[in-house]
Amino acid sequence: MSFGAFESGGRFFRGNIHTHSTNSDGHLEPEAVARHYAEAGYDFLCLSDHFLDAYGFPISDTTPFRTNRFTTMLGAELHAPANSHGELWHILAAGLPADFAPTADGEDGVALARRARATGAFVGIAHPQWSGLTIEDGRALAEIAHAVEIYNFTCDIDTARPDGTYLLDQLLNEGNRLLAYAADDAHFRWPDAGGGWMMVKAEGNEPEALLEAMKRGDFYSSQGPELRELCRDGDHLEIACSPATTICVLGRGTRAETVQGRQLTRARLPPEKFLGDWCRIVVRDASGRHAWTNPLWLD
Repeated sequence: MSFGAFESGGRFFRGNIHTHSTNSDGHLEPEAVARHYAEAGYDFLCLSDHFLDAYGFPISDTTPFRTNRFTTMLGAELHAPANSHGELWHILAAGLPADFAPTADGEDGVALARRARATGAFVGIAHPQWSGLTIEDGRALAEIAHAVEIYNFTCDIDTARPDGTYLLDQLLNEGNRLLAYAADDAHFRWPDAGGGWMMVKAEGNEPEALLEAMKRGDFYSSQGPELRELCRDGDHLEIACSPATTICVLGRGTRAETVQGRQLTRARLPPEKFLGDWCRIVVRDASGRHAWTNPLWLD
């Protein structure tokens, strides 16, 4: 039996939901950003400019850049006081309405995230390692956010702080059912686009269908490897993928099992009872690029 994104209908669409333009601190006009991703073979984009008074609280209108092959959803990177360092929160919200109200005086990050989710947006905890978020920060958003940003390409090449797994796994161990997405966070000051994306399983390449699939967790994330199948075989898990050198399943605490080879395309993973109540699978190819499943709850 397949499960996760691999049991739902439709097909996979490639997209990036964290990127900036000249409407905030990016270096390309919105049209050029959309054109870049469309020409790179992406199916969809969320342009998530910084939702700050300094930029006029932009919800960048990308609807003119939609075609019969490429679509967009509206969104923003939201900011309000204050994380555990006393700094602004960075909260990704994909699927916001165009009239989403500016941050109110006295509105904190948790309230802002809650208001975004109430509109139907997909809410993510952006670049937790770059932000230095603590477990207390994660707990503050764990019941509001849909997902943790598991990988951020710009943070990788700019500061070597791309990771979200440390925060995600702690929150999973505490029983929070969060998803995990990868993104570019491209600003186009240097080649920082095309390094991390989502593969969303939806019935069609339309904003509403993609957004609902994202909120259901019908996606995986990648830097390159393709995940083709994930299923149960009795008490075991099986995964099929493009050629890989490492397939690792991670569970509660230190529980993990790794299969290694030169051209792995399938792996049979240990019994679910070995992994605890949740697991997630990471695939690594010969170039060092990864793909990540969403966490799977084994109950």
